[in-house]
Amino acid sequence: MKQQLIGFLLTLVVAAQGAAADSQLAYPPPLKPAVQEAKAAHLAAELLSRYHYKAVPLDDALSSKVFDQYLKALDPEKVYFLQADVDRLTAERTRLDDAILTEDLRAPFEFFNLYERRAVERLTYARSLLRKGFSFDSDETLMIDRKDQAWPATEAEALDLWRKRVKNDWLRLKLAGQDDAAIAKVLDNRYDNTAKRLGKITGADAFEAFMNAYTMAIEPHTNYLGPRAAANFDIAMRLSLAGIGAVLTDIDGYATIRELVAGGPAAVSGQLQVGDRIVGVAQGANRPVDDVVGWRLDDTVALIRGAVGSTVRLDVLPADKGADAPSKTVVLVRDTIKIENSAAKAKVYSVATGEGKRLIGVITLPSFYEDIDALRKGDKDYRSAGGDVARLLADLKAQKVDAVLMDLRNNGGGSLREAVGLTGLFVGKVPVVQTRNAKGDVTVEKNVNTPVAWDGPMGVLINRASASASEIFAAAIQDYGRGLIMGEPSFGKGTVQTVASLDQVARNASPVYGELKMTIAQFFRVDGGTTQLRGVTPDIGYLQSDNDALFGESTFDNALPWTRIKAADYAPVGDIKAQLPRLLEWHESRVQRDRDYQGLLDDLAKARERRKDNVISLNEAVRRKERAALEARLTAMLGAEGAAESGALADDGLQFNERKLSKDLALEKTRKSANDVVLNEAVSILSDSAALKEGKSQMAASALSTRPVVVTPLTAATSKPVEPER
Repeated sequence: MKQQLIGFLLTLVVAAQGAAADSQLAYPPPLKPAVQEAKAAHLAAELLSRYHYKAVPLDDALSSKVFDQYLKALDPEKVYFLQADVDRLTAERTRLDDAILTEDLRAPFEFFNLYERRAVERLTYARSLLRKGFSFDSDETLMIDRKDQAWPATEAEALDLWRKRVKNDWLRLKLAGQDDAAIAKVLDNRYDNTAKRLGKITGADAFEAFMNAYTMAIEPHTNYLGPRAAANFDIAMRLSLAGIGAVLTDIDGYATIRELVAGGPAAVSGQLQVGDRIVGVAQGANRPVDDVVGWRLDDTVALIRGAVGSTVRLDVLPADKGADAPSKTVVLVRDTIKIENSAAKAKVYSVATGEGKRLIGVITLPSFYEDIDALRKGDKDYRSAGGDVARLLADLKAQKVDAVLMDLRNNGGGSLREAVGLTGLFVGKVPVVQTRNAKGDVTVEKNVNTPVAWDGPMGVLINRASASASEIFAAAIQDYGRGLIMGEPSFGKGTVQTVASLDQVARNASPVYGELKMTIAQFFRVDGGTTQLRGVTPDIGYLQSDNDALFGESTFDNALPWTRIKAADYAPVGDIKAQLPRLLEWHESRVQRDRDYQGLLDDLAKARERRKDNVISLNEAVRRKERAALEARLTAMLGAEGAAESGALADDGLQFNERKLSKDLALEKTRKSANDVVLNEAVSILSDSAALKEGKSQMAASALSTRPVVVTPLTAATSKPVEPER
C-alpha cells in the first residue's frame, strides 16, 4: 500500500527557479529526524531482515536500492532535481543502511529538505510566468510521462520544462472559457496554496516517505505505517470510527463539510450543513478552542475524533456567510460512525430478452474488510465483508433474482480470512487457497464455517485494480467452475501481509513507533498456480485498457516471480467452459450494436495512441479541435440533451478544491449516474449464462436494456481526496 504522504507529495504542481522578488515564496524550515523515528527505523530493519518472506539483509546492496526508490518517490517524473543534485546525493547511495542501523537519519532528511527547496523554487518561477501570459500559436508539445527521462542537465532545461507545464495549466483553463485575468488569479492561488502545503509537511511525513522507500525496495507490498496511518488502516478494516459523522475537505485552508453521514451526531443535530467551515475545535465544555484555519486537514480531523460519548465543541462559519462573518458554536457528543460508503451494497437489474425479462443481482464489494478487534472480543455480530454479503444474498434471493454478479472492480483486497469465508458463500466448505511461508511450508486454507448462501448462476467482474483477496476469490470461483470471470486481467498480487506493531516489539505502552505491513507468505490457487504477476485471466475479457505496462504487479522490478506448487485436493463443481463459445458469440453480436461500448473502444484506442506518442499539444487550435471531437462523440452517444447534462464531465482545468463545492458535488453526482458500460455488459453476459443453464436460446437484447429496478440499501463512494473524520 502506497502511503498517503507519497500521493500528497506527488500531486504538487511546481515550476522552476528564477522569479522576481514579488513572486518569491519562503522556504519551509528544515526538517529534522526525531529520536523515536530513528529507533523505529532500526526496529523495522530487525523485523524485515529476519521475518520477511523475502528476507534481505540491510547492507550496501539494499542501500543502493533504497536510494533509487527514495529518489523515485520524491521525483518520479524527474522534474524537481537537477542532474547535479542527484550526483551530489549519490555519495549517500551505499550509506543509507548505516543511517538506519546507527540511528542517524540526517542524510535521508537532507534529501527531503533539498526536495522541498527545489519545489519552492519551481513554484516561485511558476508564479513569475503568470504576469506575462502565453501565446498558443506555436506547435510546442509537452511530454506526458517523464519517468523514463533523465533529470534536467541544466537550469535552463528545467526552466523550459516547467514553462511548458505552466503553459498547459493556462491552456486548460482557457479552453474551459476563462479569461486571462481569471486564469492568472486561479493559477497564482494554486501555486501559493501548494507552497503552503509544503510548509505543512512534518518530520513524521518525511520519515514515512523514507521508510516506505526502504520497505518497498525489498518488495512492493511491504509498507511502514506511522501512528496516524496505522490508526487509519484499522478504521478502513473495521469500517467504523468514533467521531461526529462528517466528511471534510480542504477548501482555501478551511476544513469544509462535504458530506454529513446519515444518523451521525452532526446530521442529527441539525446544526451543520454541507459547505459549513470548521474554524475552531475544543474538547469538552471548558477547554480552550484551537483555531484550525490553515491547518492540515488530517490534523483537524485528529482533533475532531475522540472516544464515544465524549464532547467536542466546534466553531463553525456557516456556508452562506463570508469569511468575516461571526462563527457559531456547535456542541456534539461523539458516537460510533459506520463507514457505509465503503461497505458491500447491492442492486437488482432487469434484463430484456426475447423470452421476457431476467433479474440479475449485483453486489459491489469495495474491499474485504473485517473488524478484527470485535472478532477478538468474541462479538458474534462483528462487521465483515462476508457477513454483509451473506445478508445481501438473502435479500437478493427474496427478490427472486436469476443470477448474482460480484463486482470486484477496484477492490484492492483486505482480509485473507474474509476472502476464504466469502468464497464459501458460493462454493461451500472446500479448499479455497493455499499459502506458502518463507520456510516453504504449504497450508491449505479451507472454508470450514460458511455454508452456501447462493447456489444459482453467478459471475465475477474484475479489472486491473482488483488485487489480492479479490484475486483469491475470483481464482477459486474460476478453478471450481462455479461462475464466469469477466472484465480485465487482475492486478497480479499473490502475496500475504501481516501487520506488526513496532511498539509491541519494543514493549512500548504508547503508540510512537508505528507499524509494519509486512509480506510473510505467498498464496496459490487450489490448482497449484498463482496469481502473482499474471493475475486472474477472465473467461470473457472485454474493454481492456491495456494498462498492464503502467499498472499492476508486473510493473514492479522487484516483484516475486510466478511459480507453481502442487494442486490441493479439490474437485470442480461446475463447467462454465462449455458455455463460452455461445456466450462469446452473443457478446460480440450485442456490443457491435452498442454505441456506448463502441465509443469506449474508440476512447481506449485514442488513449493507447496518446501513451505511445507521450506528448500533448500546446497549440490552442489543435486542442480546440480535440475538444470539439470529444463533444461531438458525446452528442452522438447521448443526444444533445444528454451531452449538455454531461458537460460537467468536460475538463474545466480546475483542481477539485478550486471549484465551488456545489458544482463539485454536482459533478460527482453526474459521474456516478453515467452509464456503466462495463457493468451493463457483464450483467447481460451473466443473463445469457443463466439462460443457457435453463436450456433457453434467447440472448439479452442489448446491454442498454439493463437498468436497475429494485434497490437494496445503497451508499455511494467518492473518489475525491477528502478526509472523513475517522
